[in-house]
Amino acid sequence: MSIEEIREPTFLVLAALTDGAKHGYALIKEVESISAGRVTLRAGTLYAALGRLAEGGLVHQSGEEVVDGRLRRYYDLTDAGAEVLAAQTTRLRQNVAEADRRLRARARLGTAPA
Repeated sequence: MSIEEIREPTFLVLAALTDGAKHGYALIKEVESISAGRVTLRAGTLYAALGRLAEGGLVHQSGEEVVDGRLRRYYDLTDAGAEVLAAQTTRLRQNVAEADRRLRARARLGTAPA
């Protein structure tokens, strides 16, 4: 699956899976941690995103277990998912570098905000 640009929550879900499989609640907490609390996913939003990512071959369900009478499904990043995450990371770095360059130029011109 090729994705030109992905939204921040999706990017963060992929990033949260880079170090191994996680179940839904662990993903929610990891995304919150990675984003320093800026992004809080609701369960419905997360599972809809995981469904889209699975359909696109970027994640896959890697297992399940019952804990305290509740089913936990675990999701893992695929190689294709890692490639998309890497491409998005490169794209974002390029955007940040260009924004930094422009801000430095603005400061040199003396048009920086007071």
